[in-house]
Amino acid sequence: MTALDVAELVAFLEENGLEIYLDGGWAVDAVLGEQTRPHDDLDIAMPHAQVPQLRRLVASRGFVERYRDDSWECNFVLVDDGGRCLDVHSYTLDEAGHNRGGVPYSREHLTGRGVIAGQPVRCVPPDWLVKFHTGYAVDEKDWRDVRRLCERFNIAIPAAFSKFR
Repeated sequence: MTALDVAELVAFLEENGLEIYLDGGWAVDAVLGEQTRPHDDLDIAMPHAQVPQLRRLVASRGFVERYRDDSWECNFVLVDDGGRCLDVHSYTLDEAGHNRGGVPYSREHLTGRGVIAGQPVRCVPPDWLVKFHTGYAVDEKDWRDVRRLCERFNIAIPAAFSKFR
């Protein structure tokens, strides 16, 4: 997925009324304001109620679901003929912004802003991007993302990354 692909797809979805937040590698690059590495997919977070509309919109562009062992109604991957992958994470929040279902995002996870290919995007903010990079076996790619975020935004490097220092 190129930066232009991301910018164009996000603009298309938002122009059609969807509330899209970038997560994962593209969110890291968005808050840093530059692409730092290639990305195989685009991770997005969105309200679960908008999933049927998302499916209709991207189907018009040739995206179909690629089933995985961990796919479920709130976390699934859509792929087009060109191999572009959209990794969808949906959630349901209550009036106070607390998670009531789906992938466990809360309102505070959805407050970031960034830029992809000159286009402003909504995304997970830097502090949460760092926190989301813990709780699993981290690798060099995770370390590069976390190191850049921590340096740029003056965030403490989590203990999970001590082996890379």
